[in-house]
Amino acid sequence: MSQIPIVKISAEKKATLVSSSVAFILTLIKLTIGLLSGSVAVLASAVDSVLDLFVSLFNYFAISNSEKPADEIFNYGRGKIEALASVIEGTIITISGLFLFYTAIDKYLNNKVSTYLEESLGVMIVSLIITIALVMYLNIVAKKTNNMVIKADALHYKTDVWTNIAVLISLVLVTLTNNEIFDVLIGGGISLFIIYSAYELIEDGVLVLLDRSLEDETTNKIKDIFKTESAVNNYHFLKTRQAGHNTFVDVHLVFDCIITLMEAHRVSDRIEDKITQLDTNTNWIINIHLDPYDDSIINNPE
Repeated sequence: MSQIPIVKISAEKKATLVSSSVAFILTLIKLTIGLLSGSVAVLASAVDSVLDLFVSLFNYFAISNSEKPADEIFNYGRGKIEALASVIEGTIITISGLFLFYTAIDKYLNNKVSTYLEESLGVMIVSLIITIALVMYLNIVAKKTNNMVIKADALHYKTDVWTNIAVLISLVLVTLTNNEIFDVLIGGGISLFIIYSAYELIEDGVLVLLDRSLEDETTNKIKDIFKTESAVNNYHFLKTRQAGHNTFVDVHLVFDCIITLMEAHRVSDRIEDKITQLDTNTNWIINIHLDPYDDSIINNPE
């Protein structure tokens, strides 16, 4: 009998599947309670969970494509799709925050009254517990993999946690005081927090798409590695960038013109090995050009 091949699912993919499943469960709970109770607030929260579901599914698609190897069409792989997903998710979070802020202002101006408070409280409590557990799980995966998409997903659901807490606080205060201003103030405040949180997410994604160099700390460590090799007289045209789980390094190393190609190649291999040890969780793609003299002055005359 032939054995069924076992398909290995990465931690990143598993995380997006978990978040998609949670979003689906929350959608069912909120839709069911919302339709039975007629609570507009719960139904609106259900719509937000539907949005969460689509975002998590998109993240799964992004990670699946970013993990594909380089080919004839995408010579450097598809790692940047993670940064694109981060920008899209940050934009969605921003739009959600703006809509929540608009809702708070609209409620204040039109003196709208909250209804079905008990049902809403029950649903929000269940949603809060489930979402907190999901955020804790996503944070663990994000720290382990350093994946931008998982970080974005964790931030997305973290904003949902704060939103749920804000809704719970406002519902309790409205129930105790019968004053809707608490709902308006808390809703408006959390919406501004959501918008602020999404800004950094969008910025990081855009910088990756624009091929931002690695952090100064990592770049300086790479430069120090060059200096540890006595056979290397100098270096120039150092370029670094990151896309998904790939980290790219390009550099020209200057050797003495009498060194053999074999020896220069051995030195380059040692340098590559040392660079890869800086972060074993990333896939380093290092391109070293061997120069018998410093051609940076020739290519960049003053």
